[in-house]
Amino acid sequence: MLHLEVLLLTVLARAEEPACRVQANPMLTTFSKPGDIILGGIFAFHGLENAKYTFKTVPEAAKCKGLSYIELQIARTMIFAIEEINNSSSLLPDVSLGYKIFDICSSIHLSIKAALILMNENEGVESLPAKQCNKTSNVHAIIGMSGSSHTIVVARAIQSFHIPLISYIATCACLSNKQEFPTFFRTIPSDSYQSRALAQLVKHFGWTWIGTIRSDNDYGNLGMATFIQAVQEQGICIEYSESIYRTYPSEKIAATVRIIKESSSKVIVAFVTQQDMQILLKELIAQNITGRQWIGTEGWISARIFATEESYKILGGSIGFAISEAEIPGLKDYILNIHPSQDPGNALLNEFWETIFHCTMSPKENISTLTPCRGSENLRDISNDYTDISELRIPSNVYKAVYAIAYSLQNLLNCKNGEGPFVNKTCANKINIEPWQVLHYLKTVNFITNYGENVYFDENGDPTAKYDLINWQNNKYGNVQFIKIGIYDASLPDGKAFKMNNISIVWVGNPGKVPRSVCSESCYAGTRKAVKQGRPVCCFDCIPCAEGEFSNVTNSIDCISCPLEYRSNEQRSACILKEIEFLSFGELMGTLLLIFSLSGSTVTFLVALVFFYYRDTPIVRANNCELSFLLLLSLTLCFLCALTFIGEPSAWSCKLRHTAFGITFVLCISCVLGKTLVVLMAFRATLPGSNIMKWFGPTQQRLSVFACTFIQILICSFWLIISPPFPNKNLISYNDKIILECDVGSAAAFYAVLGYIGFLSSICFILAFLARKLPDNFNEAKFITFSMLLFCAVWITFIPAYISSPGKFTVAVEIFAILASSFGLLFCIFAPKCYIILLKPEENTKKHLMGKPPNKSH
Repeated sequence: MLHLEVLLLTVLARAEEPACRVQANPMLTTFSKPGDIILGGIFAFHGLENAKYTFKTVPEAAKCKGLSYIELQIARTMIFAIEEINNSSSLLPDVSLGYKIFDICSSIHLSIKAALILMNENEGVESLPAKQCNKTSNVHAIIGMSGSSHTIVVARAIQSFHIPLISYIATCACLSNKQEFPTFFRTIPSDSYQSRALAQLVKHFGWTWIGTIRSDNDYGNLGMATFIQAVQEQGICIEYSESIYRTYPSEKIAATVRIIKESSSKVIVAFVTQQDMQILLKELIAQNITGRQWIGTEGWISARIFATEESYKILGGSIGFAISEAEIPGLKDYILNIHPSQDPGNALLNEFWETIFHCTMSPKENISTLTPCRGSENLRDISNDYTDISELRIPSNVYKAVYAIAYSLQNLLNCKNGEGPFVNKTCANKINIEPWQVLHYLKTVNFITNYGENVYFDENGDPTAKYDLINWQNNKYGNVQFIKIGIYDASLPDGKAFKMNNISIVWVGNPGKVPRSVCSESCYAGTRKAVKQGRPVCCFDCIPCAEGEFSNVTNSIDCISCPLEYRSNEQRSACILKEIEFLSFGELMGTLLLIFSLSGSTVTFLVALVFFYYRDTPIVRANNCELSFLLLLSLTLCFLCALTFIGEPSAWSCKLRHTAFGITFVLCISCVLGKTLVVLMAFRATLPGSNIMKWFGPTQQRLSVFACTFIQILICSFWLIISPPFPNKNLISYNDKIILECDVGSAAAFYAVLGYIGFLSSICFILAFLARKLPDNFNEAKFITFSMLLFCAVWITFIPAYISSPGKFTVAVEIFAILASSFGLLFCIFAPKCYIILLKPEENTKKHLMGKPPNKSH
């Protein structure tokens, strides 16, 4: 029984304890106002001191340091928008908006804590009754935070409660993932657009060799990853990619700056936050790193804190994307009219006033030398980040976020039963509006601000991506100005997203000239790129195109082969028509061969005239007059045949030259063969009882010549029928010219023609050689032997010379062989006879021809 009583007492004691207990220190609002609809705000009015965690004791409360004027200006813009809506007669006329704004001191832990407090009705209370722990969210939407990393954590914490979160500065592309962040919206474009816009900007100015610096957080890492992917798709190389963060040791920051100093790239893309850029800039100034073209993101490019003479030495000429500027009516007066008396006891306003005017709001507790604040101080006399409302880039995003919520509520309240978006076409309970209902209407909100900007969210909760492209310039007074040189609008078609103003850009180094940043100079037309081994693709050598190849664009990867009938010019930048070459009458070689050909035919004709004139003399009659004249005719045709090889080949000339050559030479050799047989038979006929000459009389001689020639005619006929010679463009022998030549067509027929000529020549040579010692004062066989020896020597040497000779010289060799062999036959056979006829007429007698040679002893 005793144990049972103790148990009952324990249960009763626990039942009396609060259901919810706050484990950490309470967190109070910085600014608050009651209303029918409460909007939450999470801002980083302060920085955070580095805390040391021992994991042995309960961590101390976060210690804040340094007041951020920019964050205060942003928060005041949110309050201004809420007050403006509350005073509006057209927007939410019967609903008052309230707000609860927390200071998270740039701490992720405090971000989560603030979000969880906003989801409960009572904050700063150490314990809550059980009935209050089950209540719905205290706010209908939250606006914040000051960075992507904080926003990601809070978005994940509140998504299960379907509370919409609208960010004015979180740009991480990862937040566009609706599967992971279903309640997230933003009034600033995603870094996905900015990263790709930066890549297009780098490509536009021809920079292919760059360095990158990023913040080591979600904003920098994810944004830079998208940028790197985009530039690599466009063939841009990255020499180095370094990360920095505000909590990094100074040695690591210094090492990063040394990498910048030692690099060869002249363009640096900095995807960093303002706080990280401050730390980096300090070290850049310390190491005097100048002459670099900086490309910035909205995180720092338009930060007035950098607009100093010292910073301009490093960052002068920087270009980058900034949030679009806006002009909000009435905001300037509201920002400058702030005073601690408007919210007595507000610690942040008191700190703000004391920091700006260097006085104290608590003179009784003042133990320093600060004078008491008089209350008459005027912010219009102060110039700092809070009072600077010349551009209102980030504040306009907060302004749009508040109005997006207000218009969503307006659409919710204007819903008519039976036309609603919920189950059975119902509308929301206008007395008890739930956050998830506001979330639904936020997805379709579409309105125009009072300064003319259209605001809506796409399916990912992102607005239309619009940026101002700004350039750091010095005015005539030496003051740093952020000049708007263009805009980027992602809603426009591809290729038209950039709109440049007609304003000169100031560049680093030479203000009027775009700096160059390449690993290797461009390869001009006529060359191709060859990547250096072990280096990025932007580092390459320029290799001249080979003969017969060309490239007509800069930085060509490959050289293109010219068509077969074309060759590359000397610069290898274009293809030009190859020179067509053939043996023509107009060139020196053709003219010489023409002269020799005509000379040979003329001499032959003169010899024929001499023989005709002296046809009745013994020496002409003794050497078979008929065959001599036929031989002279064939030699004339042989000389003239050479002319068909000169000139541009055509279908008829190709057929004529080879067949005429084959037939005329066979006719010529047949005549020589007939004359040789006549000599042999004549001496055989002198033997007793021999009547052989009756079988080799004039008729048989004519038939033998005709038969031998007819065989060659048959071979040539089959050649012309089966596969005749034809004109051909030889594109292989030379790279720089086309050889116009006659292709033999059928090689077998061609070699059959040559072979038959060679066969007859061999027989003729053998017979003449056998008859060379027959007794006679004028034994024609001796001259025939020598002529056939010369003939065979010419054509034997012709074969290798013909095969090895290039281009038109092949034809020249063939003509030379024809003329040489023809001249050989002409002079060897007929020169001795003409010599006797013309110069030794006393020996042109039958007695002398039949007589024996004189004895040597005489």
